[in-house]
Amino acid sequence: MNFISYLIGLLKDPRAAIAGWIAMGLAPTYAFIFLIVFIETGVVFMPFLPGDSLLFAAGVFAHDPSSGMKLAVLLPIVWAAPILGDECNYFIGHFFGKRIIASGKVKALTPERLGKTEKMIDKWGPLAVFLGRFFPFIRTFMPFISGISGMKWTRFAPFSVLGGFVWSTLFTALGYFFGGIPAVQEHFELVIVLILLVSLAPTVIGLLKMKFGKKKPATVAETPEVAQHAAPISSAHHVTK
Repeated sequence: MNFISYLIGLLKDPRAAIAGWIAMGLAPTYAFIFLIVFIETGVVFMPFLPGDSLLFAAGVFAHDPSSGMKLAVLLPIVWAAPILGDECNYFIGHFFGKRIIASGKVKALTPERLGKTEKMIDKWGPLAVFLGRFFPFIRTFMPFISGISGMKWTRFAPFSVLGGFVWSTLFTALGYFFGGIPAVQEHFELVIVLILLVSLAPTVIGLLKMKFGKKKPATVAETPEVAQHAAPISSAHHVTK
């Protein structure tokens, strides 16, 4: 229960979490940031960790000289974490993915989320690995499904590295350059909520389209009644010939 409360607090206000880590020292702070970003992508059953907002908050602290955090130290850490996480998750999917899905123990692997991820791979190929990095939940499942689908690692890795690099740089830079604005400081929790909503919006819209999208009407040949009558007609026609 304490762990769940901690995660809720981290989702709600990552700034307070980072401030607590800084009190323990800069080395633990960088380590915790690396670990959370790595686990969000590298472990398939932890897709709900706040990667976007955590990077933004870390950028805010890197901008503040009193925190002691340096952007030059932070950036290599947040580059390495998602890239290594992707590679780890890819190989988990490649070697153990089918057994993990069959077990049903990973509740986050819902058919809707798996379907959304598979559709992205079918449509975009390895480019989906890059695009999926910018969507919560999808970025956790994308390397896992890529490993299951048989996508070669040599095709997966370049897009994974590029996606991890661009994503981590973008959100850290947003915090670094805009986090010091008084309005952002004053309404920080609201900013975090907006980041979460904007990040989740495409995924939610996609899932709703999958669930409530218009079904393609059956053609005449696909209706059961016609199929039942078509078989004998076809057979009779074949005999007469």
